[in-house]
Amino acid sequence: MRGRQTVRGMFQSMAVIGVVVAGIYMLVPHDENADPIKSVDYRVELLTAQRAAPYPVAAPEGLGDDWRTTSVTFDGADDHAWHLGFLDPDTQYVAVEQSTAQPVDKYVRQVTRHAKKTSATQEIRGETWQRWDGPKYDALVRTADGATTVVMGTASPERLAEMAQALVAGSTASPSPSASPSASSGAS
Repeated sequence: MRGRQTVRGMFQSMAVIGVVVAGIYMLVPHDENADPIKSVDYRVELLTAQRAAPYPVAAPEGLGDDWRTTSVTFDGADDHAWHLGFLDPDTQYVAVEQSTAQPVDKYVRQVTRHAKKTSATQEIRGETWQRWDGPKYDALVRTADGATTVVMGTASPERLAEMAQALVAGSTASPSPSASPSASSGAS
């Protein structure tokens, strides 16, 4: 008899817990249409990187509001690595990576997740960028002023070129309006 009471008590306890959990769930507001991706403001990190990096740090200017900044980091201890991640208007990933890391080919393979250099180049704002193709990310790569700049992502070659076109190096670069909504910085 006691075994039946124990099993019955267990089921009753589980039912009570289920009702409490369901009640809490119903009280918590849910917005299924809310965008789960939060834009980050990268102004502080950009200023920090521009002061600390031994090269002109690049950031985009003039991108539309449909470009959203999703991550930003600067690591002065790790080859002065600058990272700025975005979602383009088609919600594809685009990132700007800069570093003094050597050798350059090894650095580019690392940040692009094993992309390979192609023979194709592209002229953007009077500068030659090398095309890299990869299983995960494609990239445009340029080495100048003591640093390697990589514009990479899952976005189309046209979107990567649009980002490279928008890059301004040095103290004149300022975040686009799409970077204004403030949130904590993260990595992507």
